[in-house]
Amino acid sequence: MKKVSILVPCFNEEASLPALYDALHGLMEANKQYDWEVLLVNDGSRDRTMEVIKELRVKDSRICYIDLSRNFGKENAMLAGFDHVTGDCMVIMDADLQHPPHVVPEMLKKWEEGYDDVYGQRLTRGKESWLRKRFTKMYYSMLQKASRVEVLPNVGDFRLLDRKCIEELKRLRETQRYTKGMYCWIGFKKTSVPFETADRVEGESSMKFSTLLNLAIDGITSFTTAPLRISTIVGMVISFLSFVYLIYILFRTLIWGDPVQGFPTLIIIILFLGGFLLLSLGIIGEYLGRIFYETKNRPVYVIGEKEGV
Repeated sequence: MKKVSILVPCFNEEASLPALYDALHGLMEANKQYDWEVLLVNDGSRDRTMEVIKELRVKDSRICYIDLSRNFGKENAMLAGFDHVTGDCMVIMDADLQHPPHVVPEMLKKWEEGYDDVYGQRLTRGKESWLRKRFTKMYYSMLQKASRVEVLPNVGDFRLLDRKCIEELKRLRETQRYTKGMYCWIGFKKTSVPFETADRVEGESSMKFSTLLNLAIDGITSFTTAPLRISTIVGMVISFLSFVYLIYILFRTLIWGDPVQGFPTLIIIILFLGGFLLLSLGIIGEYLGRIFYETKNRPVYVIGEKEGV
């Protein structure tokens, strides 16, 4: 009998977990041809998430859990799950039921057909604001053009991964993680399953705009050096134009003299160059900071308690 693991990272999800368990229980009971394992990773929740998980564990032995010692972030919590799931394949989903469990049987069908990575393709993005949807579309468009690895738009962490994919993801131990890009980087045979993003059953999303912005920066700096290259190219263009302007000023002074004028133009050029230099230093700093964190070689996460794994 093949074993299927379901990985659910949790952060302040005490209100959502009972409904999630009911949905997963129905899924597992309806598909008894598989051996099931549900691994809940508590990522330093501040509410009663861990108490609810332990109650579910008492109710159903198929529920396993890992309690991280603090909040390490969703990306690192997923790596903890990758390291401990034991199934022949793994389904990653959110605890808020925006990833509908009724799609999982279709993913399993594709897996049985020989696909290694079956990802959920969003048809809609739920109750997101127009501005957030627009920024998301622009971000993926920019990332696709800048990266050498194809990053799929409207595709998140809701997916089924074969054991071979899991083993390769476990080998990628960087601390500044962008797992959505890693799925594409490792390759293997992929296909999609469309689904409608459901609304949260309880609570509010912990993914604020600042969190999404940091995730976007991590995605860009993890999978492309395009910002550094753009900075270099723009610097070369500005240097060339500055040299041309220098020659022009030199000849104009020799021919017509040097009247005092052009003060606004001078200020604009100084401010433009100063702003570009600060931007370039910021881009370099982002990459340098990533090198700083990686050279520490610290563990990606720390487990406080675990059971069933």
